[in-house]
Amino acid sequence: QLQLVESGGGLVQPGGSLRLSCAASGFTLDHYAIGWFRQAPGKGREGVSCISSSDGSTYYADSVKGRFTISRDNTKNTVYLQMNSLKPEDTAVYYCAARSADYYSDYVCAEMVQDLMESWGQGTRVTVSS
Repeated sequence: QLQLVESGGGLVQPGGSLRLSCAASGFTLDHYAIGWFRQAPGKGREGVSCISSSDGSTYYADSVKGRFTISRDNTKNTVYLQMNSLKPEDTAVYYCAARSADYYSDYVCAEMVQDLMESWGQGTRVTVSS
């Protein structure tokens, strides 16, 4: 059974850093595009970042470019989201999601089309506050 488990969330001061992890079980992550999405209080869920299955290309929302870095460790079957220079507006529940490699997966990843992601984790909460 395909399962994604996020971890690493918590409370951090503005300007601080966190690293989120998305661990997979039941499948091999490098055969999937993996995206990070977030939902802030009172707002809809939005795409944050994605790493493709085909060539490891990475994509970022404009709001996090230069601050967040997505990476994959195939030996640990885990995808990470390193978040630096955190701002209060980064406060949200962060979810990772997967889409199996197919004709559309690179597009889905580049555009972070959440409705076309196939599997989701339960989320991890990030709070940026002084």
